[in-house]
Amino acid sequence: MRILHICLSKGFAGTERATAEMCNAHVGEHEVCLVVRRGHRARSGASIRDHLDPRVRVVEVNGWFSARGVARAIDEFGPEVVHGHLRKSTRLLAERPPPCPTIATLHMWVNGPHFLAMDGLIVIAQWQKKDLATYRGRVFEINESLVPAPRLSAEAVAQLRSELGAGPGDFLVGGVGRLAKSKGFDTLVRAFVAANLPQAKLAIVGDGRERSRLERLAGGRARFTGFRNDVKACYQAFDLFVSPSRSEPLGRVLFEALDAGTPVLATATQGPSEVLRRFPGRLVPIDDVDAMSTALRELAAARPARMRPDLGAYHLDRVAAETLAAYRELIEMRARR
Repeated sequence: MRILHICLSKGFAGTERATAEMCNAHVGEHEVCLVVRRGHRARSGASIRDHLDPRVRVVEVNGWFSARGVARAIDEFGPEVVHGHLRKSTRLLAERPPPCPTIATLHMWVNGPHFLAMDGLIVIAQWQKKDLATYRGRVFEINESLVPAPRLSAEAVAQLRSELGAGPGDFLVGGVGRLAKSKGFDTLVRAFVAANLPQAKLAIVGDGRERSRLERLAGGRARFTGFRNDVKACYQAFDLFVSPSRSEPLGRVLFEALDAGTPVLATATQGPSEVLRRFPGRLVPIDDVDAMSTALRELAAARPARMRPDLGAYHLDRVAAETLAAYRELIEMRARR
């Protein structure tokens, strides 16, 4: 099969990781092409290109005037299916439909009518269906993908904890994500400072425009690591993972933390509210510093044990097979029409 993905965002966050994982999973048996913008690197230097199998064909297009470049890539590659990611790529597909089926993943929500013009949509959370009452295409329920992280030795964990500012007896609270207002890290910093936990450390892994403000807010009480390629290993160093988002459609970070066996505390946003009904974890209200501070005190005192939930339904091999089946169904539907 000839599969073309379009992802015109910058950096390497959850959507970019999901896109790269799907390209890599399929390129062994299929021809896969990914269209990205020329300015695909974030300020930190992170980019989806650094995480792709070298067999994935990559086409870079002008970020401001990408319609022509995308159309040319489709014409030259001749895909049997085109998979759009996020708003801009889906809008371009809706404005200039290719001669093959189109599908988009709702990494967030239906934030534009162009999503409803796709032949198929992948929902990764049940709450996303509320925007699809008038949608006439095919809806596929396919989980977010997860590549389980290799287990670190005790020595490697100790070394990583040291890099994150924690000693052997410290309670290490960790956060991972883009340092943007929507991710709510200011709430986590304020709650951690207010909790005033003995022998506790806070480490936040990620980069973004809010970093300077967050560092000032923390006043030296948190370690900000910037972007790290070994972020999946970091979860194994945390004693508690916190997702303090103001909006979180699903939360890939939750699955990465659960995969590491790390106890989870999250705000009651869309995705975590759904995920933590199925897996262990604790929810607090959005933007509630007092509630998060109280939860931090209680969890630090209890020191909850690490866990090993069954995440097999999210493993990449299974998700990749389900996605391939969705492609085939859309291709067959188009052929019958």
